[in-house]
Amino acid sequence: MNRNRRRTIRPGRAKWLAGAIMLAALSAGAAAQQKTLYVGMNGGDMERAFTQHVFPAFEKANNVKIVVVPGTSTEVLAKAQAYKNTPQMHVMFLDDGVMARAVSMGLCEKLQDSPVLKDLYPAAVMKDGMAAGIDMGMTGLGYNTRLFKQNGWAAPTSWGDLADPKYKGKVVFQSAANSTFGLHGFLMFNRMQGGDDQHVDPGFAKWGDTIGPNVLEYIPNSAKLAEMIQSDEAAIFPLTPTAIARLKRRGIPVEYAQPKEGSVILMVGECVVARNSEPELAQKLALYLLSPQAQASALQYGGHFPSNRTVQADAGNQDMLKQFQAYMQTAKVLDWDAINATRAAFNARWNRTVER
Repeated sequence: MNRNRRRTIRPGRAKWLAGAIMLAALSAGAAAQQKTLYVGMNGGDMERAFTQHVFPAFEKANNVKIVVVPGTSTEVLAKAQAYKNTPQMHVMFLDDGVMARAVSMGLCEKLQDSPVLKDLYPAAVMKDGMAAGIDMGMTGLGYNTRLFKQNGWAAPTSWGDLADPKYKGKVVFQSAANSTFGLHGFLMFNRMQGGDDQHVDPGFAKWGDTIGPNVLEYIPNSAKLAEMIQSDEAAIFPLTPTAIARLKRRGIPVEYAQPKEGSVILMVGECVVARNSEPELAQKLALYLLSPQAQASALQYGGHFPSNRTVQADAGNQDMLKQFQAYMQTAKVLDWDAINATRAAFNARWNRTVER
């Protein structure tokens, strides 16, 4: 056989090969054009809800891949600060207090003006539009329904109830130096004593004679609460409706109470990272995440309460959203600039005089 004989390609096959080559080229070109956006945010349940149910619609519509950079708010902030001149992230999610720090450090660029911003709760628009809340919550009071029933106690109605002598040895309080829940509880008590977020002397002056004697334990976070409620060590404590709902799903006897003075807004905000490599696409993503479509999915699949007031909940979340909207009517906003300016001194004072 002549191995050098030229193989003849039939006309039909030639057309097929040409089409296949063109399709491959187009596919390669499309793949090459796909961009990647990096989003710094909490891992775990939040990451799963967003990557599976919130991001895909944006990815498909914009031929983009979104990659999560997981971490706590302080970890994400540290990464943004470390690479502030050559950002590795395009958008970041931070707790509201940490977000205020990020904005003051020049790590965020202002959100583009958009009609969707007018649909948000006013408290969700942070620092004149430098950031915006995408997951709204609030800290109020949680209580052990089994203990309350056994003792014939009515449900709590005020932050001041933490000082009621009948709860002596049954108040569990998160450390105000380490936990946002604890800080919220202290600052609301401080307001009741005539202080504000900048002036905390009234709260510290009264704590030792009021709430302090009732506290069984100051815990660094809320991880131990479930165990302490089940063992009936904890009767009353600062907590969020979302955290209460998670405990109830586990069969733990607990309920949420909205204090008459108001709960404290606890918000996860987003901002577009300043000087990022894809500013237009990052802005587009940030505004999409504020849309009713995105936030309805975050509520349905992740239990994240919307900052957009036009969101329509799915059937399973309608009652919960209605209750959340009622809580928002009296929820209070903290002055995070004032808090952050003296936070180191506050923490030292708390550790020295309260948790000594």
